[in-house]
Amino acid sequence: MDKPILTAQGLTKAYGALKATDALSLEIQPGEIHAIIGPNGAGKTTAIGQLSGELTSDAGTIYFAGQDITRLPVHKRACLGLARSFQITSILLNFTAEDNVAMAVQARDGHSFRFWKSARTDRKLRVPARDVLKEVGLADRADVIAARLSHGEQRQLELAMALATRPVLLLLDEPMAGMGPASSRKMVELLQTLKGRLTILMVEHDMDAVFTLADRITVLVYGRAIATDTPENIHIDPAVRQAYLGENG
Repeated sequence: MDKPILTAQGLTKAYGALKATDALSLEIQPGEIHAIIGPNGAGKTTAIGQLSGELTSDAGTIYFAGQDITRLPVHKRACLGLARSFQITSILLNFTAEDNVAMAVQARDGHSFRFWKSARTDRKLRVPARDVLKEVGLADRADVIAARLSHGEQRQLELAMALATRPVLLLLDEPMAGMGPASSRKMVELLQTLKGRLTILMVEHDMDAVFTLADRITVLVYGRAIATDTPENIHIDPAVRQAYLGENG
């Protein structure tokens, strides 16, 4: 295997007596889609928050692209290419889809914010924004006010905004949440087009999506990783089947 793009060792986050993550360690390989699964309360979203910098860990270290980012704030992690989508990204509902992505491009390029006016007129922002919208299947919705997009389309827009920052590693927290079967299939197809082009770490409850997309899966139970392996091996792992799938053996 290549050298991991991200390594987390001993991550711990406690809320009183409850340890949401308990000495959690992860290694994410470049170019892979790595899924974190587990029952409710297993610590999945907490782990994503710690990796993104939204949550400060009580213990543990995080290395990204060879750099210790354990104490770096969210915006500095983003500058290094670590982006989180779906729970952090905020869509401006009264702006068009293209406006939203143009402002993400603006942030990536380090432009000073004159709010949205410059983003609406600067071709250096508009052209890449349209390219990203095309990539996620929203080219024909570029001029639609975000509030008028369907739930699935808003999720596509959130992904477009994250991709516009040119991430090295993309953290996705339940990208299929709230979607119907057709929208979920569309999102799976979209994420498949990104496979190998960038590294993705995702938390997802939709097991069909997980087993379709993931190169490797880490299973969390009570804040600890009980297994990390390929989807095929995770599916037949007795400990996983008992702890997560509710089977005995």
